[in-house]
Amino acid sequence: MNDLAARYDRSSYWADAEAAPEPLLTHTTLPWMPPESPLAMPRQTLDGADRLPAPSPATSPRGIRSRRLAVFGGAFALTVLVAIGPYVLYGRRGFDGLEALGFGVFVVLAAAIACWFCTAVAGLVVLHGGREQDDLAFAPHPPLPTTRTAILMPLYNEDASAAFGRLAALDASLARLGAAAAFDLFVLSDSTREDCAAAERAAFQALRPLAHSRLFLRRRTRNTERKAGNINDWVSRFGGAYECMVVLDADSTMAGDTLLRMTDAMERHLGVGLIQTAPTITNAATPFARMSQFGVRMYGRVAAAGLAWWAGAEASYWGHNAIVRTRAFAASAALPILEGVKPFGGHILSHDVVEAALLRRAGWAVHVTAALDGSCEETPPTLLDFIQRDHRWCQGNLQHLRLLGGQGLHPLSRTQLVMGAMAYLSSPLWFAGLTIGLALQLRYPVDWSSFWYFLHPSFTPFMLTSLLSGILLIGPKLLGCALVLSRPGERRAFGGAHVVLKGMSMEILLSALLAPVLMVANTRSVFLTLRGRDVGWRPQQRDADGVSWADAFRGMAWQMTAGVGFAACLWFRPDLSVCFAPIVLPLLLAAPLAVLTSRRSAGERLARAGYLTTPDDHGATAMPVVFRAGGRAAPAIQTLAEQRP
Repeated sequence: MNDLAARYDRSSYWADAEAAPEPLLTHTTLPWMPPESPLAMPRQTLDGADRLPAPSPATSPRGIRSRRLAVFGGAFALTVLVAIGPYVLYGRRGFDGLEALGFGVFVVLAAAIACWFCTAVAGLVVLHGGREQDDLAFAPHPPLPTTRTAILMPLYNEDASAAFGRLAALDASLARLGAAAAFDLFVLSDSTREDCAAAERAAFQALRPLAHSRLFLRRRTRNTERKAGNINDWVSRFGGAYECMVVLDADSTMAGDTLLRMTDAMERHLGVGLIQTAPTITNAATPFARMSQFGVRMYGRVAAAGLAWWAGAEASYWGHNAIVRTRAFAASAALPILEGVKPFGGHILSHDVVEAALLRRAGWAVHVTAALDGSCEETPPTLLDFIQRDHRWCQGNLQHLRLLGGQGLHPLSRTQLVMGAMAYLSSPLWFAGLTIGLALQLRYPVDWSSFWYFLHPSFTPFMLTSLLSGILLIGPKLLGCALVLSRPGERRAFGGAHVVLKGMSMEILLSALLAPVLMVANTRSVFLTLRGRDVGWRPQQRDADGVSWADAFRGMAWQMTAGVGFAACLWFRPDLSVCFAPIVLPLLLAAPLAVLTSRRSAGERLARAGYLTTPDDHGATAMPVVFRAGGRAAPAIQTLAEQRP
């Protein structure tokens, strides 16, 4: 037994945990926690005296300004090129007010799409050249850690059996590497339902005797500040005993070798405060979830590698599947409380991006990496569940706009805040652009010669713009597909080139069908947020099989109403029906789309036909230790028991 393991011998662990001091017991309903090791965690402020951003960390890449100039300069050039068409089309006789508004909306949307495209191009270049590890140089065979790391899994009325099953798989992975002694597992419950809390206790007591790493469970009696408050409570009470913490979600897990590479990088780069991995999606069963899983596995690395390339040491944080330096977080990342009432005042809802900005403001490097496999999460199984989750994220990201004037934030941190808000503001802008464009066309009489608009001479500038815009939209998907096809091992893992192309075609089709539906959903979320509606905090749906027709029609009422509204306008300009069909038809069929994409049986049929399959479906996953048997704890515990001597 090495020195690190000897310091935390299992027998002394249980003695300490069961003899927890009285103050600990008054805070939690369970005594299964280690002795406290407090860290001061002063709440930060974003106003007051001017403060300059901290200097660049040692891990900031050389030539980072040139990288950003290449991406954002390229995006600017592409935006100008795309804008030529509508400028020529509407500016021949000068812009009136409505045309100027429509043109402005178009330029903003084109700029956002161009940034995404240029990021993907940069990612492809980085990945194709094998340079994704240049900045942090992750070790292929890292040594065992010399410091202690806590792995935190916050829970909020979740499926305890599934969550502990993921922890059991992670624990087994660390044990196989001989690294279990360097990691402690903490389940941080914020559950408000007693049945969920009872299930957590039962799963904990079942796994505890079999776990190789130390396992702890704490339930908060007051859920202040949601997940951010849950993590902050742990840091302030126990963080002093750990150099780093790995934050998970209830639906996420990581491979042991990935954890070792991350902790090794933190030990070698003492100026790094946070490393965010790029999780892939696993355990997808419904067509909607499979579409998301395929898209992330096929295209996600390209986008993540591009983001890591130009973000450098000023990257972002996604709230899970990341490693954080505990003392840096405690000293600099306690969130401020905003003045005013919800949804824009009070506690910060989407905490992660702000915490990354605060870490960087204090001089710590924040990195995103696409170099590490073995980081996974799950996704909402249905369109309705996804929209519900996105509503909360929308409110949190719009709240960030209040923080743009915060003192001392790095310019790129402010850029990340804007980009997060634009992910949701782009939907009402798109909706407004469609409405303005249709209103402009209603000024003119029916012209049946423009029914096949792509053959009409007056639409030539419009078609050139549409073609270039389409390339920018699906370009990142094509680049990700090209990367997989260029790598024989990955191509075989996906099932071959024909399976890759079939999957990409189906993913693009489903994405195109669901894009207008999500546009209306996000437009509604922005509208409700601006009206002051607080979405609250509800547990996420992780596992579902089918949406009822009644729920689908109720959940898609806004979408179908918008579709009827567009169709009514087209009654006066039926010659534009081909142009607007890709928008109007999905909106009118939103309820059937929600139902059909929610059924596991439909997902199984797609997989059997070779559509939307990933390496997981072919037994070639990059995470051989992920708990896969239905996501339940009992089989995982049985597996651990069989492995014990």
